[in-house]
Amino acid sequence: MPLTVLGIKRAPDGKHEDGSGLRLVKQGDRANWVYRYSIHGKRKEMGLGPWPAVSLAEARRVRDQWAAEIRQGRDPISIRRAKRNADLLEARRDNPTFAEMVDVVFEARKATLRGDGLRGRWRSPLDIHIIPKIGCLPISKITVQDIQHALKPIWHEKPAVAEKAYQRSRLVFTKAKLMGHEADPFIVEAAKEVLGSVDHTPIPIAATPWQDIPALYKSLQTGSDVAQCLRWIILTLVRSDAARGAKLSEIEGDIWTVPKERVKGLRGKVTEFRVPLSQEALTIVKQQSEIHANLMFTGPKENPVSSRGMEAHLDRLEELGRPHGFRTSFRTWVQDTEACSYEVAETVLNHTIHNKVARSYARSDLLDSRRTVMEAWARFVTGQT
Repeated sequence: MPLTVLGIKRAPDGKHEDGSGLRLVKQGDRANWVYRYSIHGKRKEMGLGPWPAVSLAEARRVRDQWAAEIRQGRDPISIRRAKRNADLLEARRDNPTFAEMVDVVFEARKATLRGDGLRGRWRSPLDIHIIPKIGCLPISKITVQDIQHALKPIWHEKPAVAEKAYQRSRLVFTKAKLMGHEADPFIVEAAKEVLGSVDHTPIPIAATPWQDIPALYKSLQTGSDVAQCLRWIILTLVRSDAARGAKLSEIEGDIWTVPKERVKGLRGKVTEFRVPLSQEALTIVKQQSEIHANLMFTGPKENPVSSRGMEAHLDRLEELGRPHGFRTSFRTWVQDTEACSYEVAETVLNHTIHNKVARSYARSDLLDSRRTVMEAWARFVTGQT
């Protein structure tokens, strides 16, 4: 028997049928509408909302609408779920979460980052410290206090990481504003002011005094690939990524050409780098070619030796200097001995010198001048001078 408005009010707890699959489930002062139907041989139930917020007349109207969909072979639950997902997606387009905007910014910048942004871990400060706190919040709802709360644990404890998290959070808000979303980069700037100044003195990478380099080089004559790679860095003065990935196929005569993929800098902004090899460096090439087909310095599973492996080797030697610090050792040696000009020394280290206009005219990589100083450096390193 169909339900009536008065009958619903007087009905006891339990299930009350209205007909054509519409049911009211009542318990105390609370009641909910349920639509029961069959499609493709399966029985299903879907909620239509609470009574009395959804009246009897409204429940019947909605039931009849879904019944029409069933006659067309469409499942009401699937239709409603798809609509909710579409509405949610549309809402997020208008007001994305902080985490979603991080994805947008990262994808836009990835083309300029080395290793698709993974080598430099561009996202790490955000993924580790910011997204867990505010990642699920809509960008328009984030407050100064939210940013402050996310940055506070690292603001004084890890100032270098905090600065990166701050800068990249500001980029996220700027991108959101440019895309037309309700976002204000000033929120991030205000959080920085609230957090206050940080007394932080950057600590440079530990470097071996240049006077101690010959003794260190001699102690590395163990024959292991890790030791050989450290010697290679001392002689060539390249960065760790370039050295660890060195291949015999990249060497022609006394020139090692480091591919631009392993040269520091934004993708599209760097070029391959030619390194003149000293006689001592060529000796290492010969030694490694006798045990490797192409990759010169291998670790477990024929992968390149790791940065941590090289640091651990130096630790066992009780050497405080780090591989990147060998570049500082060389640069200080040049200053103290006047072994070459400023321009040549900086080019050895593949540093950018002069302004953009000057570089557009001065295009030489000073290969011959670098060959001379690299040979002099190798003679010093090996104790010949």
